[in-house]
Amino acid sequence: MTALTAEFVERQYNLRAAFPDHLAWFERWAADSEKARSRLDNVLDVRYGRGPKQTLDLFPAANPRGLLLFLHGGYWRALDKADHSFIAPEFVARGIGVAVVNYDLCPDVGIARIVDECREVVVWLRHEGGRYGVPSHRLVIAGHSAGGHLAAMLFATDWSRRGLSPPVITGGLSVSGVFDLEPLVQVSFNADLRLDTGKAHAVSPIYMPPLAHAPLVLAAGADETDEFIRQSYLLWERWPECHPDAMKGPLFVPERHHFSVLGDLADPTTALFAATLRLFGDA
Repeated sequence: MTALTAEFVERQYNLRAAFPDHLAWFERWAADSEKARSRLDNVLDVRYGRGPKQTLDLFPAANPRGLLLFLHGGYWRALDKADHSFIAPEFVARGIGVAVVNYDLCPDVGIARIVDECREVVVWLRHEGGRYGVPSHRLVIAGHSAGGHLAAMLFATDWSRRGLSPPVITGGLSVSGVFDLEPLVQVSFNADLRLDTGKAHAVSPIYMPPLAHAPLVLAAGADETDEFIRQSYLLWERWPECHPDAMKGPLFVPERHHFSVLGDLADPTTALFAATLRLFGDA
C-alpha cells in the first residue's frame, strides 16, 4: 500500500471531525435506547468477566430462534452499551434475542485485550445465555466501527482453544469496520490506542484467515470517508470464503455516513436490517 501521510490519515480516520453532526446521532441513540429498555424485557449489567466494564445487557425474545450479539464502536476508547439498546426492539419482535456488550476501553487496556474480552463474552453466552433466555445456538455477531473490527476478529478465532466446539458463529455483520489498523498508528488519538506497526498487524483481520465457516456481511455508509470504503473492500477481497450468498460486494448504504448508517440496523424497512435477518436463515 502507498504510504499515507499523517495529515491524510487524520482527515480520513478522525470521524468526529469528518462528520460534525455526530453528537446529534449520539443523542438520538441514547434517547432511543432509553425507550427500548423501558419497553422490552431485559436483564442489565450482567457480568461476563473480571474487567471493570465487562458487562452486557440482555434482551430476550419469546420462543427465541437466535441471538444477535452487538459490539459498539467508539474507536475502542469511548461509548457504551447503554447507548445501543435501540438495536434490540425489531429483532426481539422477530424472535431474536439481543446481547449488547461493554468491554474495557483504551488506554486502560490495549486493543488485544479488548479482543480477548469479546471472545470471553462468546464463551459466556454459550455456557450461560440459555439461563437468561438468550440461547446462542444460532449466534450472529454484529458490530459498528471498532465493533465491526471486533466482530471480524471473532471470525478469526480458534474457538476449540477456548473449549467450544464449532460451529460457534452462524453469521456476522460488520458495519463501518476497520480491518487494517496500521493507518491508525498515525492518528492523533493513538495516544490512547498505543499502537505501533507490530501491534497494529497483530490485531488486523486482513492478516488472519477466517476460521468461522459462516457468512460475513460487510457494510458501510456510502458517504463514509474514502478510507472506510477501502477498508470494507479490503476485507471483502481477503476473505472470499465469507461472502454471503447473492452478495457481489460490500453493502454501501446510500445517503448514510459513519454514524447515520447505524440507524438502518434498527429499521426493519432497510437493506441493512434485511441482510442481517438473512444471516438467521430468513428469506
